[in-house]
Amino acid sequence: MFFAAALTAAVVTLAPASRALAGDPALPKELVGVDIEERPGADLPADVKLRDQEGRDVTLGSYLDGEHPVILVLAYYECPMLCTLVVNGLMQGMKGLDWTAGKEYRVVVVSFDPRDTPEMARKKRDVYVGAYGRPVGERGWEFLVGEEAQVRRLADAVGFRYRWEEATQQYAHAAGAFVFTPEGKLSRTLYGLNFASNDLKLSLLEASQGKLATAWGRVLLFCFHYDSGENKYVLATRRLMKAGGAFTVLGLGGMLLGFWRRERRRASKSADGALA
Repeated sequence: MFFAAALTAAVVTLAPASRALAGDPALPKELVGVDIEERPGADLPADVKLRDQEGRDVTLGSYLDGEHPVILVLAYYECPMLCTLVVNGLMQGMKGLDWTAGKEYRVVVVSFDPRDTPEMARKKRDVYVGAYGRPVGERGWEFLVGEEAQVRRLADAVGFRYRWEEATQQYAHAAGAFVFTPEGKLSRTLYGLNFASNDLKLSLLEASQGKLATAWGRVLLFCFHYDSGENKYVLATRRLMKAGGAFTVLGLGGMLLGFWRRERRRASKSADGALA
């Protein structure tokens, strides 16, 4: 258990930085081949064949309807620690959103363990949808399983690296979630175990390509950008400085215009007085 906890902490800590460490000979052997590689704009392989929690054959493309952004999590249902933490963190972030899974967006959890069954997926879904505490429509939050070759295609497409650890009889993998546009383009990769509601909202706004954006949502997108170093959305200070500069120029322009108009009125009154 101590080894698993230590490995979990290391994977979570190093996942965002592992690209830089990939060639580092000092990298612990437990982390070799474990990574999430940024793949912005990558296509979700729509033809990947899986089975849902009811045992029905589905393709990933069936979750893309051109209207709802999709959050994807790769996990496995008998993971002793990390996968549970990731899905728990996602659920907590989702509970803080005004939007509801299945209504404004969709969530798809795919197991990368070929031993997982639809029955195991159904039990996981029942637990999480129950804890979520909101009605979730069809295809709102799905738990899927599939053959190794099919799931590996999906993992490779989004840059998710994992491997089987024979010594521990567990999978070594990183922690994160992937946010796709309604058409299936990878819009944002979110790292770690905790997904703040604000980060989820902003990533879904980005991915929705305006479909979810109210006027206030557009302001939020203008004011925040995703910092891959911080692994969260932060204030876009340059944008705000530029906007602030523009507002300053407009303000000064307005002040000067008002001053000019007052001076014109004064000059006009003085001229009228002189003529009288």
